[in-house]
Amino acid sequence: MASTTKSSGLTLKHKVGYAMGDLGGCMTFALMGSMVTRYYTNVLHVNTAVLAVLLFVWNVWDAVNDPLMGILMDKMYAKNHNPKGKFRPWLLRVAPLLCITAIAFWTVPTFFQGTAMLVVLFFCKILYEACYTMFNIPMGSLLGAMANNDGERSALSSARGFGSVIGNVLPMMILPQLLAKYGDTSFAFGAGAAICAVIGFVFCLLHYFWTEERNLAAVEAVGKDGGMKLSDIGVLFTKNRAFIALIIHGICICTQQYVAQTFGSYMYGDVLGDIGIMSVQSSLSMVLNVVVLFLCPMVSKKIGLEKMIRLCLVGAAIIYGGLFVVMSVTTVSALVYMVVTTIASGLSSISIFMQWGLVATVNDYHDYVTGKRAEGTVYGVFNLSRRVGQTIGNSAAVFALGVIGYAAGAATQPASAIAGIKAGCLLIPAIALVGSWVAFRFIWNITPDIRAKMEAKKIAAEK
Repeated sequence: MASTTKSSGLTLKHKVGYAMGDLGGCMTFALMGSMVTRYYTNVLHVNTAVLAVLLFVWNVWDAVNDPLMGILMDKMYAKNHNPKGKFRPWLLRVAPLLCITAIAFWTVPTFFQGTAMLVVLFFCKILYEACYTMFNIPMGSLLGAMANNDGERSALSSARGFGSVIGNVLPMMILPQLLAKYGDTSFAFGAGAAICAVIGFVFCLLHYFWTEERNLAAVEAVGKDGGMKLSDIGVLFTKNRAFIALIIHGICICTQQYVAQTFGSYMYGDVLGDIGIMSVQSSLSMVLNVVVLFLCPMVSKKIGLEKMIRLCLVGAAIIYGGLFVVMSVTTVSALVYMVVTTIASGLSSISIFMQWGLVATVNDYHDYVTGKRAEGTVYGVFNLSRRVGQTIGNSAAVFALGVIGYAAGAATQPASAIAGIKAGCLLIPAIALVGSWVAFRFIWNITPDIRAKMEAKKIAAEK
């Protein structure tokens, strides 16, 4: 092999193009997180018991969807070696399908009633999730095929973070305005979803046209034995310690996120007595995330990506834990709480934004220890771990509300509920962040020496 790269360096166009991927995907996916329950209950009038069953089935589908799509992508490239690349052809195929299924989900079920509506809704959701996964897996895996070193991985991770921030904000600017004007109507939801889907489609196309699979060594080193198999997932856990660390991190960081998010409104509304300040907190958090994403590549270049993540994790854990102790013995204002927790959240978010670069590193390490590339499979299983964390965070928080004695609508909450809310917003996130730090400190094993050996093996393979 004459060269491992297709161009001399990662360009601004590459970075912007990579950011377009998460921006485009989030234009529809963000609605699924923030607005979909209102659509189910206020437009489709789905019975809550039936909805609970549907949500369970959909969550199970989501759990198996990611790794299966990753394996499929690896196997197809191992078999066909598409000259246009391993990941980018999927982006072009799936982008229009993602747009169409997103619009269908928010519109088609409204034309049916009763059981027929539930059946149509069920399959519209399944199809959308399948298309989103078929876009998200190659989009995330593409980072390893674009970057040739840790600096480029950090830069692309930051670019993806920028795209994610914008992609999550825009839909929340578009749909609420339509709902305010037209109310909870099928037209408002359908029109808002269609606008977001079309805008997302354009960004997804830009993601395809402005990216390039530059790291030929990563792309061309796909095994010639048919690619990854379902049974090979076990090899990831037995041969790849760094992958185990990443899995633990994914579960811990998402548990921390979703527990804190679920309890957040109760903290501001029932403990601090100022739920309106949450809108200020969202704006402050977005600004902080932009600053963090700008600084991350420079800091990681100086001290290393893993060390930067570890320092930020332990820093955030200390802030959360310290504030919990303070609030256990005295009161703080909503403003002080907002500022302190936004800083802690910003620090912990660094591990989320930068984890995509670590996924690429884990892929390189897997190739080093097994001789087999597995970008799609690694990314898919890692996404599964994040969904596990999301499920744990959401379910545990909702269950905990009953355990601590929270009284919905009460003017004053019992002491047990106040203490539980503080623990949910501060103590549990601190513990989860420590768990993530432990994974990177004691389980992650890609040391500078191993990195040197990985690089030496790659150079030897090229000769």
